[in-house]
Amino acid sequence: MTAISSNGTTFSVAGRGLKLNSREDIAPLLADLDPTKIEEVHFGGNTIGVDASLALAEWLQKASNIKIADFADIFTGRLISEIPQALTAICDALIDKTSLLELNLSDNAFGGRSVDPIVPFLTKNRSFQVLKLNNNGLGPAGGQVLANALLESANLSKAEGKTSNLRTFICGRNRLEDGSASAWADAFAAHAGLIEVRMPQNGIRMDGITSLAAGLAKNPNLQYIDLQDNTFTFEGALTGVAAWANSLRAWPELHTLNLSDCFLSANGEVPELVSTLAEGSNPKLRSLQLQNNNLEGETSQLLAENIMENMRGLKSLELQWNDFEEDDENMNTLKISLKQRGGKLFVTDEDEEEEEDEEKEIEERAEQEAKLEMDLEDKAFKGKTEKDEADELADLMSTVKIQ
Repeated sequence: MTAISSNGTTFSVAGRGLKLNSREDIAPLLADLDPTKIEEVHFGGNTIGVDASLALAEWLQKASNIKIADFADIFTGRLISEIPQALTAICDALIDKTSLLELNLSDNAFGGRSVDPIVPFLTKNRSFQVLKLNNNGLGPAGGQVLANALLESANLSKAEGKTSNLRTFICGRNRLEDGSASAWADAFAAHAGLIEVRMPQNGIRMDGITSLAAGLAKNPNLQYIDLQDNTFTFEGALTGVAAWANSLRAWPELHTLNLSDCFLSANGEVPELVSTLAEGSNPKLRSLQLQNNNLEGETSQLLAENIMENMRGLKSLELQWNDFEEDDENMNTLKISLKQRGGKLFVTDEDEEEEEDEEKEIEERAEQEAKLEMDLEDKAFKGKTEKDEADELADLMSTVKIQ
């Protein structure tokens, strides 16, 4: 498999499991590779040591047109003492890259002790639009450090009379908890131009969730929110749910909302948040995920009563692992309503498996059609006169349409 794209702008050794310890190890990959022409680099799924990182950083410093820098999962098997040095080299090399749009440092497990090398980049490079930090074990302390760096970046831009370029922030499975939530809320509010925020599985509880709702409400262009597996409420305390209900109307462009496993309902009552959605707070909403939230019949009834009028854009509704009755008639109403608009209701695991089978079938059909088209072109044009080529290709295409 070639490491360079056909147009010469993408370099990738992703997923090869290479162990790059020294300069000599990485040199063959970078040899004869013009850094000024490369727009994307993908090193994910390899392990890079300090000396190899220093060599890579020297190459990155010359990459004047780089747009996407993918360094996910590059420290497997490395000592915790190696990671800060390697991170410093890579991040410092990207600080002045005004062409950079996306940085991916996910799945590196560097933890809260190793976040400092990222701070100068987050503070000084104000061109990037996408930041991916999934599954890095940041913890509350590490999360707060990075959030404060992003806040400082936004404040520096404001002082220069500029708006933030940050559009997508992905930071799931990092144990951020309540300890860093208020710092993230402040950072989000300061950037204000976010389109996509994903922070699933972070152990953020009610107080933190409430802070995030307020911070994200300052981003009117939000389209995609994923807070799966955080906690919105406790028994007798609905502050988090109420805060998010109030914030929903701030996002008129919202099309995807994932609040599965968020304990939205303490006693099966209809969450205020769901009531707000059912009233039509987000007319562009296409995908709503509410699995495993202790929801009961009153919620299904509310959704069924409003699906046609107030939730016209909804195409995918996921309600698995709640407390609905098996013979709940409202489920049938939801299923029919969504099917009429080309959508789908998910209530059981079988629904999800069926959807996966349908997607696989579509992909296989597309591959078969592409192969057929290539075969037709080969048969039609190999060794034919221009007239023969045109006549035979027309016959072949006609046969395909009939089939």
